[in-house]
Amino acid sequence: MEIQVNDLTSTASSDIVLTNARIVAGDSVISGSLMISDGRIVAVDEGRSQIPGAVDCDDDYILPGLVELHTDNLERHFSPRPGVVWPSMSAVVAHDAEIAVSGITTVFDALRLGTIRGDNAIVQQVQGIADCVERAQRHDSLRAQHYLHMRCEVSCSDAAAGLVEFVENPLVRLVSVMDHTPGQRQFANMEKYREYYGGKYGLTGDDMERFIEEAMAAQAQNSETNRRAIVALCQSHDVALASHDDATVPHVEEAIADGMAIAEFPTTVEAAKMSSGNDLKVLMGGPNVVRGGSHSGNVSALDLARLGLLDIVSSDYVPSSLLHAAFKIADEVEMIDLPEAVAMVSRAPAEAAGLDDRGEIAPGKRADLVRVKRVDDAEIVRAVWRTGTRVV
Repeated sequence: MEIQVNDLTSTASSDIVLTNARIVAGDSVISGSLMISDGRIVAVDEGRSQIPGAVDCDDDYILPGLVELHTDNLERHFSPRPGVVWPSMSAVVAHDAEIAVSGITTVFDALRLGTIRGDNAIVQQVQGIADCVERAQRHDSLRAQHYLHMRCEVSCSDAAAGLVEFVENPLVRLVSVMDHTPGQRQFANMEKYREYYGGKYGLTGDDMERFIEEAMAAQAQNSETNRRAIVALCQSHDVALASHDDATVPHVEEAIADGMAIAEFPTTVEAAKMSSGNDLKVLMGGPNVVRGGSHSGNVSALDLARLGLLDIVSSDYVPSSLLHAAFKIADEVEMIDLPEAVAMVSRAPAEAAGLDDRGEIAPGKRADLVRVKRVDDAEIVRAVWRTGTRVV
């Protein structure tokens, strides 16, 4: 028999009832109540609950816990400035706290494989960082649930060899194939490339031009060999693959041939349309949504949403952008309502990652939940639960 929250007069001491909330459930927003028991959602009901001890949510939103497939935030904590390396466990815990307070309950920490001149600290320590994530999670020291997403920079000579060490790690659930060579994909605009890498590494003039020449030579020597090796490794170990920054029809054709499941950050409408038409889930960045455009001058995520070409939103380099982006899409894209926008940051990424137990507020799903209050144009996270335990 289906449980109805408002038919109950009492609950077990371990149960949690949230009431007087705007619950973003499935394809609708319900003004009502929900009950959690043993880490699962057991009931969602319209109206206010009279159960003693029910938590009055003061008409705040209750959303499913956000699912993040690609964030560079852990790397930022590990190396907060060029040349600065932070203690690994401290970096992992600080990153996790920022993730959780942003409403993210499941996160795929993206770690780069492939050594780029002047930025070697992450690659040299990536095994240690991954070990810290596993150890912290095993000791129940993290608020969100963490998986690993290995970002393979195919132009770097050591990218494929680096993946060999990780492909059997059970935390590794996603691998993306990246190529940030100047003059194509994300950096088709050479001035944007100079602006980004010049600022990141402090390069100007002749040093910048030598850096560009080295990057293009490395791509010619390494990219195709590495790509073939990485794709073969992932296919043989049943690890999901994502393409990255596809810009042209040949880029997408290659992604399709390689069995990619996700198209991360396509840079043109053409690439997004072809990816969507071939069952690749199109993922775009929350910062792109929040800012109203790409910092590299590429296609706007909001424009893709208006064209029906956006499936998943990732926070990329700003964890708080994930929540903000969902509400902004619902506010500014006429054809997308709030439940559909929230699904882009919860159910859709969970399904793409094969995590069918979460990402939606429905009986039987994991009680990963976020309580959100809107103040002007900001979304304030007031509480977060993971498997029914409050973590924020």
